[in-house]
Amino acid sequence: MNIEWLGRQFDNIVFLLGWHVLLAVIPLVLGLLIALPLGWWAHRSRRIYPLLVGIAGLLYTVPSLALFVLLPLVLGTKILDPLNIVAALTIYTVALLVRVVADALESVPEDTVQAAKAMGYRSYQSLLKVELPVGVPVISAGLRVAAVSNVSLVSVAALLGIPQLGSLFTQGFQLRFFTPIIAGILLCVILAMILDGLIILLNRWLTPWTPKVVAS
Repeated sequence: MNIEWLGRQFDNIVFLLGWHVLLAVIPLVLGLLIALPLGWWAHRSRRIYPLLVGIAGLLYTVPSLALFVLLPLVLGTKILDPLNIVAALTIYTVALLVRVVADALESVPEDTVQAAKAMGYRSYQSLLKVELPVGVPVISAGLRVAAVSNVSLVSVAALLGIPQLGSLFTQGFQLRFFTPIIAGILLCVILAMILDGLIILLNRWLTPWTPKVVAS
């Protein structure tokens, strides 16, 4: 590790890290917002469930670099537009979370749903106030996977010249200089750990009724 190089490139590394955070987090939020109604639809309709889950699975098998290149043709954007990365990772996030949301709602005990109906809750009230809160732990587990996946996939966009931490990999490879490569890997791992921790904390905040694990 060349500490002197890291000092000279500090501002640039912070700039790349900021873009990496944006390109990983924005699709995560958008994907969750889209996956929630789709997952609910799949949960409510046994005919729709295999169709949506199957399509989601197929979408996730599309290579990320191919999707980054094809989306400009669909969206009418330029190849270097970060919007392509946001759109692609949103698709991957939705593909991951549709089944997770459906399974989370399916995991809610029927007695709980019936109790909500007995209290006079309408379908949307039961979903928002009972079923989704109970399903939060399952959804957050899927969200953690999607967050880590997004942090990794964003790096591929460096091959298209879009600035983020993956740019350190291409720079190091071109110069045959390992310091930027190691710095990029470490920052990606740290970012993934931070996002994972934030989702865990959010899950605990949204589910205060769940028992806390006490270390012996």
